[in-house]
Amino acid sequence: MNMETRKTHAHPVLIIGAGRGGSALLEMFLDDDLVEVIAIADLNPDAPGIKLAKQHGVPAYADAGEALRACKDFPDCIVYNLTHDDAVAGEVSKVFGKKNAISGLEAKLIWQMITNLKRVKGDLEKSQGQLLAIIHHVMDGIIMINGTGEILGFNPAAEKIFGHLQQDVLGKNVNMLMPEPFKSEHDSYIRRYIRTGDTGEKRILGVPGREVTGIRKNGRQFPMELSVSEMLLREERYFVGVFRDITERKLAEQKIEHLAHHDYLTGLPNRALFMDRLEQSLSLAKRGNHKTALLFLDLDSFKCINDTLGHQTGDLLLQEVAARLKKVVRDSDTVARAGGDEFILVLNDVGSHENASLAAKNVIAALSEPFALAGQSCHTGGSIGISLFPDDARDSTTLLIQADEAMYAAKRNGKNTYRFFRDAGSKSA
Repeated sequence: MNMETRKTHAHPVLIIGAGRGGSALLEMFLDDDLVEVIAIADLNPDAPGIKLAKQHGVPAYADAGEALRACKDFPDCIVYNLTHDDAVAGEVSKVFGKKNAISGLEAKLIWQMITNLKRVKGDLEKSQGQLLAIIHHVMDGIIMINGTGEILGFNPAAEKIFGHLQQDVLGKNVNMLMPEPFKSEHDSYIRRYIRTGDTGEKRILGVPGREVTGIRKNGRQFPMELSVSEMLLREERYFVGVFRDITERKLAEQKIEHLAHHDYLTGLPNRALFMDRLEQSLSLAKRGNHKTALLFLDLDSFKCINDTLGHQTGDLLLQEVAARLKKVVRDSDTVARAGGDEFILVLNDVGSHENASLAAKNVIAALSEPFALAGQSCHTGGSIGISLFPDDARDSTTLLIQADEAMYAAKRNGKNTYRFFRDAGSKSA
């Protein structure tokens, strides 16, 4: 044995018997800086301990006596006799004395302990490997922080969601992943909780699937669902956050919400949303003591265009009409599709009949320009009925009925014109 390769301050050990017990003992001592196996012996050259010894440069012998003589210069050497040969035990005593030999039941007990420790170690390594595999491959992001907010763990899913690499965030404060004002509030939130156990109004701990906002590396904010758990390890406090990006889900929810209150074809408010808007407008008009105008529009010649050029062209016409109507009203006004080729407009704080009349003329003028639809030029117009709050009625249902009646009066009066409900019985516009 080359003494220069020996471990510093390591206690010398000789193993006699290189079967399962001797191999397990050698494997354990190879990882121990305080112990060095200076030799191993076994009659079987194919014993597992002999093979392992050769792999790691440990001297191996086929004869126990030869191994003992090779180690006699190490008087403090401890001999582990894992054989059942009493003669070997006697030779050990002659060279090193009984106090340096571990054999018989004592050696068997040590072997059993080592075997059990090896099994437990294997089970722990397997469990740890499974846990790491789950953490590595799970689609949810996982972040672990300590009691000061320092990031200690950041799995691949978290890297993908936030755009940060693990090595770029470890050791940094987790508030780097939060937009204001949460970023500035986070440290005090943790300190207060650790000091008092109080989570305050913005409770996150123990709340499954709380919706919060994160911020990506590129500065873009996004919604995420977060669950935070607390752990105590060796009297140290840690927090584990499991989260997922719910951007797609929120967009889907917004789309469903939009479709529930808007016309699928034109994107305008549908009749339900329109009635809600109308009620709000009337409430504001009552408080502000001003007038609100309701315009009911029915397209002229739409059925002819739809039947002649097809429903697809008719749909394009409705979309173009909606676009033009939105351009001729104020942002504070509402344009909705009532159904078919009917549209409704609410003009807030219209001021006077004259202003309502001017708005109707602007609508008719906008519709008088030809429509270019799928390579074809089409013309249409519109008949408009107008009712006013509070002049004609003081509730939404009556105003809508009155505007509808006035629209039919405009139709009877030659189309492409408008009529007020108060003038619906006369023949002049």
